[in-house]
Amino acid sequence: MDAIKLEKRVRSMVDAWNSQVIDTYLGFLTDDVVWTDPAMPAPCEGREAVAEFSRSVLRAFPDFHYSIRGPICTSADGQHCAVPWRIVATHTKTFDPPGYAPTGRSATFEGVDLLTFTGEKVSRIETLFDVLDPAEQLLSLRIRPRVGTIRGRMTVFLQRLLAAWLRAFGRA
Repeated sequence: MDAIKLEKRVRSMVDAWNSQVIDTYLGFLTDDVVWTDPAMPAPCEGREAVAEFSRSVLRAFPDFHYSIRGPICTSADGQHCAVPWRIVATHTKTFDPPGYAPTGRSATFEGVDLLTFTGEKVSRIETLFDVLDPAEQLLSLRIRPRVGTIRGRMTVFLQRLLAAWLRAFGRA
């Protein structure tokens, strides 16, 4: 597929996702699609698994919006592309699985999807983003310790203890 056609296809797929009509979105995927995402308990294998995950996301985050934030980068063979994105979503219902209770808070975060096409359909999606970013926003809680704070120094101390223990006893 040439770069222009591939970009149009990706933009149509994003529009389908944002319309929240899952069957339309699934039409862009092969039957044996594989989707990995750090928010998933395990990779989704097949359209039905993608449908389940998609429904759970849209149930928990009914205003979920995915936007392309930069150029779509395509491979020379027209079978792969990288899609930089921004997601904005409010957690209003239980996210199940895994069962996270709604916080009522919104998150805005960015990442990239690496897509592999087989013909005109997506056969692989690899979603990459820092999962702590939306978690901190949705929980209003700083998960990563700040450098120089007591919590930051304690984290370094504990890491050093664990590293010493692993060096001494962690070898098989």
